[in-house]
Amino acid sequence: MAIIANAKVKTLSEAWSGEVSSGQHRLITDKPESFGGQDQGLAPYDFICSGLISCTMITLRMYAQHKGFDLGEFTVEADFNANKEGKEWIDRRLAFAQPLTEELHQKVLEICQKTPVTKTLLRSVEINTSIL
Repeated sequence: MAIIANAKVKTLSEAWSGEVSSGQHRLITDKPESFGGQDQGLAPYDFICSGLISCTMITLRMYAQHKGFDLGEFTVEADFNANKEGKEWIDRRLAFAQPLTEELHQKVLEICQKTPVTKTLLRSVEINTSIL
């Protein structure tokens, strides 16, 4: 067993706000004003989307470097969705500054399904909780 990531959050004085730390990095988490927060930082589901799109970008760039080609500039965006029936899903969109060949287009879609965070999100994750 190996720890592959670690993060901690400390409450701030504003309701719903916290300072998230991971290694030397600091981020603010909050809820939007429409949910009673101050909208000073990412909401929890924003972090899920951020993890997915970051992993997607890094994996695609690593693949391109390994195969010796340049994907050029591109963006990855994700929306976390939920409906009244309790179904949840993520829509992920990629946009490339330069056009992709049909073959590369298909390969990118294939690689996106194999990124580590994608694979984690596609299966259930056990969460063990303890109080220290």
